[in-house]
Amino acid sequence: MSNLTTREARIRRHRRVRRKIAGTAERPRLVVFRSNRGISAQLVDDEHGQTLASATWIGLPKSFKGAKAAQAVEVGKRLAASAKKAGIETCVFDRAGYLYHGRVKALADAAREGGLKF
Repeated sequence: MSNLTTREARIRRHRRVRRKIAGTAERPRLVVFRSNRGISAQLVDDEHGQTLASATWIGLPKSFKGAKAAQAVEVGKRLAASAKKAGIETCVFDRAGYLYHGRVKALADAAREGGLKF
């Protein structure tokens, strides 16, 4: 039995999921990246290798105060708004090997509330 680090286990989960899902222009892939300081998400068309819409915690105003979960909610709302501008209504969710819990779940729920369907 191999002893994987947390990062190696996440990357293994991500590769396993990426074999099964891919984004298209009609239904792009919603990719989540989570770091210790913040969270970002983007809608990717894998057929053409293009990012169609994105949102990140760095784009939040300096006056924003809140925990990381509140930060994720705001990023999810901004992603849904930029997806609407780009004419995207549905997507495929790629949690990138992270557990669907906490900040990742908060971002997904906020994106759903903003009008994205996945």
